[in-house]
Amino acid sequence: MLEVSQAALTNVKEYLRQQKIDSPIRVTMISGGCAGSSLSLALDEATDQDHVFSHGGIGFVVDKSLLASCGRIKVDFIEKKEGGCGCGGSGGFSVTSEKPLSSGACGCSCDSGSCA
Repeated sequence: MLEVSQAALTNVKEYLRQQKIDSPIRVTMISGGCAGSSLSLALDEATDQDHVFSHGGIGFVVDKSLLASCGRIKVDFIEKKEGGCGCGGSGGFSVTSEKPLSSGACGCSCDSGSCA
């Protein structure tokens, strides 16, 4: 299951509109970073290996095996982060899951790129 907060949906829609992009949003796992492996967002098309979700007219894709290993995934947008994973105070997208990733806990992902 994929849950997308209203704040995240609003910010994704605004980004896609400003950049004139018509692409699904992929939830992906990236290795490394300040907390080990974490979940992040990227622009990408769906494949046969994906589960496709629609939230507010925006397509979100998640690899079926990633979804099985992470369980429920939540995408949120945090206006400001206080401490935490080193993202600074600028805020950004937070992608978390109910189950930890194999190499550590699913963590936050910041749009600034400072924390994966």
